[in-house]
Amino acid sequence: MKINWREIPSPCYVLEEERLIKNLQLMKYVQESASVDIICALKGYSLHATFPTLLQYLHGATASSLHEARLVYEKMGVKAHTYCAVYVPQDFDEIQNYSSHLTFNSLSEYNRWKDKVAEGISCGLRVNPGYSEVGTELYNPCAPNSRLGIARNLIGDTLPEGIEGLHFHALCENNSYTLERVLLSFMGLYDDLLKQVKWVNFGGGHLMTKEGYDIEHLIKILRQFRLQYPNIEQVILEPGSAVGWQTGYLMSTILDIVQNDKLPIAMLDVSFTCHMPDCLEMPYQPKILNISEHGKYEYYMGGLSCLAGDYMGTWKFEQPLNIGDKVIFDDMIHYTMVKTSTFNGINLPSIGIWSLTQKFQLLNSYGYEDYASRLS
Repeated sequence: MKINWREIPSPCYVLEEERLIKNLQLMKYVQESASVDIICALKGYSLHATFPTLLQYLHGATASSLHEARLVYEKMGVKAHTYCAVYVPQDFDEIQNYSSHLTFNSLSEYNRWKDKVAEGISCGLRVNPGYSEVGTELYNPCAPNSRLGIARNLIGDTLPEGIEGLHFHALCENNSYTLERVLLSFMGLYDDLLKQVKWVNFGGGHLMTKEGYDIEHLIKILRQFRLQYPNIEQVILEPGSAVGWQTGYLMSTILDIVQNDKLPIAMLDVSFTCHMPDCLEMPYQPKILNISEHGKYEYYMGGLSCLAGDYMGTWKFEQPLNIGDKVIFDDMIHYTMVKTSTFNGINLPSIGIWSLTQKFQLLNSYGYEDYASRLS
């Protein structure tokens, strides 16, 4: 599908509906083949205009806060699987209204809230599976001295009364072979407790929609797990990146070209720190459309904030860049919009969809009031 960029305001996040549906179809295939439930993690993808589409393929969504849980309930029409690193007391009653499952991060917190859990909500504990292959410590929930998940030695041989599920999260854009190794550690540590639960949540980070991911191997290990624990009624996966993976772009425009003692810097109407923070946090360099490995013209890309490090480089182009040219960053739908900020008073990019009918639909645009309303 070819997007007509001239129809789109700059800057703008643009989702390709066709690519999203392709991802969802693959995830539905995994669900049906392995008899598991896949739900969308809002922390990675929460473009709620597409929630009705998601619900045609997936089993709902997972939330990590009151506002995420409410968004699931109001925009998707289902109750959320909710896990919070810690529950805010004044939010607890309301968050239950929007949740079918509540997962607790510690035994002390479960004991604090268990008598106040509403009837019909299934409770679980997040545990540390004891193994992870996440290389960036900022994103590693199993790093030494992690605050996320209960260590095995803190739980006895019997789960607390009222606990029906176990939850772990140890992946970050990993493949099925990493999951297999995590599962070996998880089952080795928690085998006796797994025989006591109704459901297990394998968390997120399953990048099953990435090219080259071994889908059949994923299905195989999920089936094996189900056979090993026939008492478990529900196995849940909650990817976020996999939903929005390679489904869209952040379109920007060059406002100026600055010369320095190294390479020229194309100054854009977007910001890495405000609009693409994972690029600086992970860090990673996103792909730009229409670049050339053998191009003669090399540039840094600079954001429009006053943060000194709001730039990345380098990219090569066949032709020299000019003020007014479009620079289109690829794969900018997951973990972008959910993490944007208005630092420096910089406006947020618009959000839109390039539909199956090859037309652009503007979903939202922003202005001063969006910035001012966050402040006192």
